[in-house]
Amino acid sequence: MNNPLSIFLPERLLNHFDLLNVHELGEISSKQMIYHLELTEKNTLPNGYKRTDYESKGFYPSKIIQDFPIRGQAVYLIIRRRRWRDKLTREEIKSDYSFIAEGSKLTQELSDFLKETNKYPRRYHW
Repeated sequence: MNNPLSIFLPERLLNHFDLLNVHELGEISSKQMIYHLELTEKNTLPNGYKRTDYESKGFYPSKIIQDFPIRGQAVYLIIRRRRWRDKLTREEIKSDYSFIAEGSKLTQELSDFLKETNKYPRRYHW
């Protein structure tokens, strides 16, 4: 195990992202604490692309994705993905992150778990 945090986070997440901050916040309507984990995509091109052809041009707006609770507290991953651009054509590329359920704001693992149990995630309004 390379990073002890990997036991709490989706598989392979820390291969692609650096953890910047962890915030424990109070959720007013439920009077419970929640965790916000801020992650930024590493400055590494997706497989199959050459560094000489592409450049990092900042970040896309952050996405908030719900993950499994930790010790009964809701966990939200605040993910910042890099904006990669071809130097000649200006075409942008994105990395494939299959740990995020497509069309969802849940991690793939949490989505699969909820489908198996026929339960829906509690919605947090903050």
